[in-house]
Amino acid sequence: MLKGKQSWVFHNSPVIEASAAAGGPFEAKGKVAKDFDILHDDLWMGQDSYEKAHTLLLEEAISTAVKKAGLTRQDMQFMLAGDLINQITPSSFAARTLGIPYFGLFGACSTSMEGLALASFIINYGGARKVVTGASSHNAAVEKQFRYPTEYGGQKPPTAQWTVTGAGAAVLTDCKEKQGKLVTKSATIGKVIDMGLSDPFNMGGAMAPAAADTIVAHFKDLQVEPSYYDLIVTGDLGKIGQSATVELLQKEGLEMDTKSFKDCGLMIYQDDQPVQSGGSGAGCSATVLYGHLLNEMKKGKYKRILVVATGALLSPLSFQQKESIPCIAHAVSIEVHP
Repeated sequence: MLKGKQSWVFHNSPVIEASAAAGGPFEAKGKVAKDFDILHDDLWMGQDSYEKAHTLLLEEAISTAVKKAGLTRQDMQFMLAGDLINQITPSSFAARTLGIPYFGLFGACSTSMEGLALASFIINYGGARKVVTGASSHNAAVEKQFRYPTEYGGQKPPTAQWTVTGAGAAVLTDCKEKQGKLVTKSATIGKVIDMGLSDPFNMGGAMAPAAADTIVAHFKDLQVEPSYYDLIVTGDLGKIGQSATVELLQKEGLEMDTKSFKDCGLMIYQDDQPVQSGGSGAGCSATVLYGHLLNEMKKGKYKRILVVATGALLSPLSFQQKESIPCIAHAVSIEVHP
């Protein structure tokens, strides 16, 4: 099961039975809008706070994924989820509504793959037969916590990124009939890497070393080459972080093909949408993977992908105390079972 120093191999190939993505009005104008199951036309989503709208997004994504799997909430044995808001309250409040036994996770924007890795581990070892996992973010809720309320109209530098308003979720099962289905095959758990950066408007630059470290560890532990995968996609490094990661990997002797090395933060929005360096947020990799990428795999475009979700583990308090930004990245490989 454990391979190398920090990777798991899932010999029982947990099945991704179904997935779903919910998003906001800005995401409805993006490149992958057609792959969202639910899109809202305003940020409030009928709620009286952005945080409540955030909670609603996760509830919708999880409920939709469960329904698409032909199951009910009562069938789910565990729910693993997280977000960026203090004490992950949107995820916990969604768990309150959904009534599923709950693990609350915080890996910042790496939460999507932290959840998928742990859900796969639980299924692989018989800890459950049906598990749902998800991650979410809301632009207005996250911005007012970590930077400035959007109403303030503060200007952002080119290195800044746009927090995705969205939630993605997937249902994993121990289904024995795996032929042609999407399965998780391995996961590499990242280390916390801190290179001393402290600018909250340059998350991509801060997270790049963690992304590179986990990618190098994955290929070392699994003894495969980058060409093994049809696509290697990072979570939300954006333009700055992705180029920095390519350089760091080159120093480690890994040459990445730019056609098969992509970033969810650069995939979700149109080129003319004003997102500076790209998209970010815990909902970024969650919506792109559980919406767009899994749909592409079902269509036959990809047979093997490696998703490396990156997270900046800062808080408003740590920023106010002038701490640097510790970062992490978790990787999960997904394949079409032969």
